[in-house]
Amino acid sequence: MLQISRLMPQGAGLAPVLLKRAPTIELDWDVRQKSRFQATDSTGRRLGVFLPRGTAVRGGDVLVAEDGSLIRVLAAAQPVLVITACAEHGSAFDLLRAAYHLGNRHVPIELKPDHLKIEPDHVLADMLRAMHLTVAEVNEPFEPESGAYASGRQVHDHGHGHDHSHH
Repeated sequence: MLQISRLMPQGAGLAPVLLKRAPTIELDWDVRQKSRFQATDSTGRRLGVFLPRGTAVRGGDVLVAEDGSLIRVLAAAQPVLVITACAEHGSAFDLLRAAYHLGNRHVPIELKPDHLKIEPDHVLADMLRAMHLTVAEVNEPFEPESGAYASGRQVHDHGHGHDHSHH
């Protein structure tokens, strides 16, 4: 089994041609939020992943094996709930309100400009429907927000023209 103990967030600094050639592993969020797991890459190699505790692997990250080989991580499609504002009488504020209520419950949530994604939960789905939101069960990759107090990994470029942390 090939050992992996290094992660390069989003393959930062690697040439695109290296990323294109790299074997892949497709993992759902449940596995990607663990720092130790086993997987099989697209070439059939068995991998033992041992990352620092608390490390979450994101789609687009690159794992570096003990032999120097690269493995590109893909976020696997998995069951998720997609939450949107009601097409007839909803607004973006409804999504903001839903994100607030989900955040108060410490629910992992993926934020998009026009929808939210969470892992399936019938109690939360009923709550959201009661708030007049549309909830659809789909199979898609899930990349929840890392949180304001995460270990400094910036997953998204918020596009306000500078690269720094807001302390």
